[in-house]
Amino acid sequence: MDGILLVNKPAGVTSRDVVNKLSKKLGVKKIGHVGTLDPFATGLLVVVVGKATKIAPFLEKVDKNYIATLKLGVKTDTLDLDGKVIETHDVPELDKETITTVLKSFVGKLEQVPPMFSAIKCNGVPLYKLARNNIEVERKIRTIEIYKVRLISFKGDEIRFSVSCSKGTYIRTFGEQIAEKLGTVGHLIQLKRTKVGNFDLKDAHNPNNIMVSHLIGCVDALSHMDIVSVDEKTANDIKNGKTIELKNHEQQVLFVDEYNNALAVYEKINDNIYKCVRGLF
Repeated sequence: MDGILLVNKPAGVTSRDVVNKLSKKLGVKKIGHVGTLDPFATGLLVVVVGKATKIAPFLEKVDKNYIATLKLGVKTDTLDLDGKVIETHDVPELDKETITTVLKSFVGKLEQVPPMFSAIKCNGVPLYKLARNNIEVERKIRTIEIYKVRLISFKGDEIRFSVSCSKGTYIRTFGEQIAEKLGTVGHLIQLKRTKVGNFDLKDAHNPNNIMVSHLIGCVDALSHMDIVSVDEKTANDIKNGKTIELKNHEQQVLFVDEYNNALAVYEKINDNIYKCVRGLF
């Protein structure tokens, strides 16, 4: 049983909870997920099963879309509704035009410091475990990119917006940055992931209804990559990890055999020479 599953994660459970449930339901041990969704968050969770666990790193690199609701005037330690209030602030008088202008000002490269309540590890320990013990450590600033952000609605002290962004973007932190630029503080009270690369939430399934027939094969899962079909001889070379000469292709390619089975992901090292970065057979 190999492939990916598109799951519509409900609120109130961890991404790991979903994976554990599917592991028992489907009777598989080799299973994981791509891109953690916080317990309060909902939406598209990509689950990798069997050999597809090998392609997880290539799925993590894709862009993502979210819809979020930001509550202004109150900041929590987790930057979402599950945390405890650590700061309150007056909310200035705002209008649609002002909020839209502020949101659009974030389009482009943006620096973020990952929140302490995150799955990032420090010396093998997830930051959220340290945060629960009131331990704060220095986090490296990361550069992410906001491709598009749009105001959906604005009422009272709540702003609902959609955002398209690069991998590694923390929407909770982005919400905090929006609030700061509006002259106040804030935290997310809703967050839904609607897209992961080419995959859309509308195609996801409730974890209670997941079936083996919902599996998407590795080749389709990597449809965003440059896919190259090879003959039997070249396929054997690829299986043996040999470098491959290839002209007029992307920096990274997915090789498939004559039967459209995934063989390996290769990367250009110089000119037209590619080396194997991950075997998938």
